Amino acid sequence: MKEKKTTADIICDPDTLHALAVDILIAHKTRSENAYSVSDALIAAECDGKKGHGLMRLPHYARHAYIGKINGLAIPEIIDNKKNFILIDAHCGFAFPACQLAIETLIHKCKEYGIAAVGINRSHHFGQAGYHVEKIANAGLIGLIVGNSPAAIAPWGGYKPIFGTNPIAFAAPRLAHSPLVIDMSVSKVARGNILYAAQNKQMIPNDWALDINGRATIDPEEALKGSLLPAADAKGANLALMIEILSAALTGAFFGYESSSFFSEEGTPPQTGQLLLAIDPHCFGKTHFLQRIEELIHQIEQQENTRLPGSKAYAQREQSKKNGITLSRVLYEKLMNMLHPDK
Repeated sequence: MKEKKTTADIICDPDTLHALAVDILIAHKTRSENAYSVSDALIAAECDGKKGHGLMRLPHYARHAYIGKINGLAIPEIIDNKKNFILIDAHCGFAFPACQLAIETLIHKCKEYGIAAVGINRSHHFGQAGYHVEKIANAGLIGLIVGNSPAAIAPWGGYKPIFGTNPIAFAAPRLAHSPLVIDMSVSKVARGNILYAAQNKQMIPNDWALDINGRATIDPEEALKGSLLPAADAKGANLALMIEILSAALTGAFFGYESSSFFSEEGTPPQTGQLLLAIDPHCFGKTHFLQRIEELIHQIEQQENTRLPGSKAYAQREQSKKNGITLSRVLYEKLMNMLHPDK
């Protein structure tokens, strides 16, 4: 194995970690096609520096597949196909194979009709939202994805979680550049970042979350039991509501308060939902869309201290290709021990 050891961390080649993730998932009752799809997404998140959606998720994914909270053998299925509106049943399996089928179908339908939408129900955690829409933009289309998740955010003014962190991501193609990708959750910080802090015994800022009594907390364990604060206060909570409607009410998925945790082994499959949209920029005629995008980006980059959304992830991706992925020794050893779940 290509690795470099330090006192606390291990640096590994992305391909090596991908193969390890595939082997772990297959050993935990996951069909090989699903294992590759999930591993692709996890390693992409690691390469982009999105640790909260990376390999720290693998122990939960694998364990859920092993006990049946995720159906690792599921094959996502198109159950409704109305020209440019499609519904996919993930069959309580991993979200990534369902999203992969959705994107392939979406691109084809969008190029035929100019605009298309795909809903996914009975799904699971779909990881780094920008990962999915970047693929749509690489096909020359504008992409949008929203998805709900188990309850983590309270309505504004309350403290009992009803909505998930409900990510939203947007991507647009560019001339001679990687797509513009905007990826965000509606909480002040992604829940995965709090989980990462808990696993690494780190405190969190006091404006990220509330404990179960509605008080601000710096303890990530208490935050995970309580509720996350929305970005932009009431605006963020209302955006969470909008995404809940689009990704769950519209697709037939469970609402956040009906879904079991992505992290614990208790409960039935979460059965969350996603909605993906694609727009062909040429459907409005000769708008010179790509040139106009570059003019807008130029205006942004003219100002000092600005940074284009997604640029940090792209830079980190290049570094990861050159220098490898850094994992904590604790996580690395945990993953190695998961290769034989029956022992």
